[in-house]
Amino acid sequence: MELRDYINVIKKRMWIILVLVPVFIIVTLLVDIFILKNIYEADATLYVGRKYDQKTTIMYDDLLISQLLVKDYREIMKSRLVSEKVVDELKKKGKLEINFNPLTLKDKIDVNLRNDTKIIEIKARDSNPQKAKDLTNEFAEVFKIKIKELMKVDNIEIIDWARFPNSPTKPEKKKDVILAGFVGLLTSLCSIFLFEYLDNTIKTSEDVEKYLELPVLGTIPKMKSIKGGKE
Repeated sequence: MELRDYINVIKKRMWIILVLVPVFIIVTLLVDIFILKNIYEADATLYVGRKYDQKTTIMYDDLLISQLLVKDYREIMKSRLVSEKVVDELKKKGKLEINFNPLTLKDKIDVNLRNDTKIIEIKARDSNPQKAKDLTNEFAEVFKIKIKELMKVDNIEIIDWARFPNSPTKPEKKKDVILAGFVGLLTSLCSIFLFEYLDNTIKTSEDVEKYLELPVLGTIPKMKSIKGGKE
């Protein structure tokens, strides 16, 4: 098939695209709005390092070590030691329900290092924006204490406390709609060419010569009568 033939095939079954693409988009929006929960994310930042006096210079190795320690920080943050302490403190403050399980926090927390700095970013996610904020700030406080105890870090300070997240980070409706439209278009095109492949009816004189291997002696065109308007 030439490019022109592909275009003609798509034009012939354009209705599939006009139906499937909107269906994919509408279904995706309905799932995002009515089924998936909104997830809110709050973040706090901390400075982690050792104290320097006027005679001490900050070496590149210090930054490199800080980057390597991020994995340690992340594991400590997600450990039962920290999670249980965070949950206990929030329960004492009345910010968490009594039956809240600390083990569920492992997938709600993430720790990252800002590029070429000693600034640690802590993020917490939850379907409740206030809980996301409370978790982030409490993790920052507990993290500050535990890192000093476990890793003997003498200089760790909270730079920015978490704020109340006003809008959810997930689901990303705009991105989901674009992806749904693309998947709908791809599915439509696959369906069109599948139907064309399965369609073995003879439609043109070229089909006769190609599939039946018979010469075409002539064709009878369709004509409408002037009076009746019938073919």
